[in-house]
Amino acid sequence: MMSSKELTKISKVLSLVLRHQPELIGIELDQHGWVDVKVLIQQMNSHDIPIDQALLDEVVETNSKKRFAFNESREQIRASQGHSIVVELGYVAQIPPDFLFHGTAAKSVESILNTGLEKRERQHVHLSQDQQTAIQVGGRHGKPVVLTVQAGMMHQAGHLFYLSENNVWLTDHVPVQFLEIG
Repeated sequence: MMSSKELTKISKVLSLVLRHQPELIGIELDQHGWVDVKVLIQQMNSHDIPIDQALLDEVVETNSKKRFAFNESREQIRASQGHSIVVELGYVAQIPPDFLFHGTAAKSVESILNTGLEKRERQHVHLSQDQQTAIQVGGRHGKPVVLTVQAGMMHQAGHLFYLSENNVWLTDHVPVQFLEIG
């Protein structure tokens, strides 16, 4: 069993190559973001990132945010969401809860209240089902502020929502009129 520090290091490398820069270790993701597990392990090892199947299993199973998923046969792996590269995750639009939450840093609130929540370099805006998760997310970048998203009203207005494999709600944009602080 690896230390939590070592698992975090491997998880960060996986996030980088499976969400943003697969070319760093010479892999290609298919159109849905999947890569063959054997190829991933081989390429990580060839780039001095020691990993084997057991360690990969441990990282996927113990990641608190469930950032990664194996396919049914466990022969392929992908990031569950958060890509800055174009992949088709195959999520089907769903009816969201009436309210969802977005955590951000206090320094970003003024900008958000001018433009709404934008996906920027990602494929989607990420929303959580509970305020505690939003606080944790917002706290990664400074003093956290939780924005309440009127997701039910957005859905009624025609906005689409998707639920990722790790229970993160995704949408393209949250206009200002559907946001409240707190």
